[in-house]
Amino acid sequence: MDFLETLTSEVMNGYSITKEEAGKLVDWNLDELTKAADKVREFFCGNRFDMCTIINAKSGRCSENCKFCAQSSYYDTKIESYDMLPLEEIVKQAKYNDERGVLRFSLVTSGKQLKDDYLKEACEAIKKIRKETNVEVCVSMGFLSEEQFQRIKEAGATRVHNNLETSKGFFHNVCTTHTFEDKVETLKAARRAGLEVCSGGIMGLGESMEDRIDLAFSLRELGVKSVPVNMLNSIQGTPYENNKKLTVDDMRRIVAIYRFILPDASIRLAGGRGLLDDKGASCFSSGANAAISGDMLTTSGITIDQDMKIVETLGYNVFG
Repeated sequence: MDFLETLTSEVMNGYSITKEEAGKLVDWNLDELTKAADKVREFFCGNRFDMCTIINAKSGRCSENCKFCAQSSYYDTKIESYDMLPLEEIVKQAKYNDERGVLRFSLVTSGKQLKDDYLKEACEAIKKIRKETNVEVCVSMGFLSEEQFQRIKEAGATRVHNNLETSKGFFHNVCTTHTFEDKVETLKAARRAGLEVCSGGIMGLGESMEDRIDLAFSLRELGVKSVPVNMLNSIQGTPYENNKKLTVDDMRRIVAIYRFILPDASIRLAGGRGLLDDKGASCFSSGANAAISGDMLTTSGITIDQDMKIVETLGYNVFG
């Protein structure tokens, strides 16, 4: 057996690969690599496909200077800014997604940390969604404390999202108003409050393949099982507006390597997927087995109906 065949067998027998071994996959034949990654995916996850949606519940005027983000107050991106959406609108969107078979619905709010008044509104919305729909609720609300996460959990949410974004070593190139460690501590606080965690990153910020691999190993160390893999959608007015767009093959290789590092995780194609000619379909045969469907925060996405057709054609059972 060659290196890839041996590694595939070892991973399926419970072996955790090293950074050196992951590095060898960077230049491996792409078709061979993606087929092996899909084999690992099927072994650990079967044909279950996890589809979630998000709502931009509070938009813009963020105090942080993340160079990729249209919602940062540092950049002139012409996006719509607003305070917390009315409870009725949030619940209406949750019901719309529930009716289409979506399993998880995430409330996303801009800003470093949600103020207490907004947190109360969010908790009321979560309670109503859990009472009136079958969807699970996730939140992405910045750097909340353990006590605030406990309130979120008591309201009925089950998972917290907070992307690490990139490797620890590259993070300072992306943001200087908070740190990689701030994000790690937020995930740990959510865990202490009894919540699941979801965390991943954005590819195409100027990072190297080594940075991408380092990010995956940080996620493995934290035990993250829901891993969004975003592709940068360059927004005019941000420092990254002229970054080179990644290709389908770039993304196929990234998700394949992530599958070897995180063999039993839901590797979730997220923002930027609509820029790919095949809308990510080939990535779902390369190790990815989850997606964020519908619109993203400030950019349009792929409809739930379109996504259902894509993944069912590939032989997946959505939420099966």
